[in-house]
Amino acid sequence: MNAIKNKVQLIGNLGQDPEIVNLENGSKLAKFSIATSESYKNAQGEKVEETQWHNIVAWGKIAEIVENFLAKGKQVAVEGKLIHRSYETKEGDKRYITEIKCNELLMLGK
Repeated sequence: MNAIKNKVQLIGNLGQDPEIVNLENGSKLAKFSIATSESYKNAQGEKVEETQWHNIVAWGKIAEIVENFLAKGKQVAVEGKLIHRSYETKEGDKRYITEIKCNELLMLGK
């Protein structure tokens, strides 16, 4: 059961081209966001579509795959874990962010 304590699986489309960061130690980081959508009918019987955006980070070999093969609009399946972190802006404001650290990536569609 330990393997499913912090596990996320999503299928969605990239909202923009990935951001690739080459670190000084030679490792590679890819950052991108995907949109997941679901629809339902509200009380008035109208179809409502709800979209959620998810921040994804990928390291190493997965980051290389992201760099070489993914672009805005591509559909992917992502498996990973939730990471909550904070950082400070240049102005000194504290910001909080939730990301998904990608452990597996599957390219879908064409």
